[in-house]
Amino acid sequence: MPNHNLLTSTRALLLVGVLASDVLVLRVTAQSQSPSPAGQTATPAAPATTSHYHPDRFAGRAGEYYRLVWGVGSLAVKWTESGEIIKFTYRVVDAEKAKALNDKKNEPSLIDPKAGVKLVVPSLEKVGQLRQSSAPEAGKSYWMAFSNKGRLVKRGDHVTVVIGQFRAEGLVVD
Repeated sequence: MPNHNLLTSTRALLLVGVLASDVLVLRVTAQSQSPSPAGQTATPAAPATTSHYHPDRFAGRAGEYYRLVWGVGSLAVKWTESGEIIKFTYRVVDAEKAKALNDKKNEPSLIDPKAGVKLVVPSLEKVGQLRQSSAPEAGKSYWMAFSNKGRLVKRGDHVTVVIGQFRAEGLVVD
């Protein structure tokens, strides 16, 4: 019944979050509707600061799937080096389950159906493949770089990363 307990805990946290946001909205609404004392002018609120928080793109079932089945989380695809390289990163949460992603026998590819291309990890003569293939350790982040010669894959494209049996669909290129 571990999945039932996880589901119950997730629902409870979601309910607490919804209730807390409702209380906050009620307080803000009540404050904005209260009249200001005579003789005082309302001052505009300070501009909101930009947050560097990036939510987990695979929250909920998808995120749980990658964590439970493949032992990885925090999947991300970034457009780097002026678009010539597409970098796929992930964080290992279970080293045993994540072994398949670092296995040199599994050829990784990045598929962009919109552009109609399948990118591969280049292999350089003196360096080898542009990917990490050491035994994964829980808590560490790993990466691999795909060659995007001709810059066919663009920011905002939805791509699929395939490494052996591993398949992550719907990743958005940042």
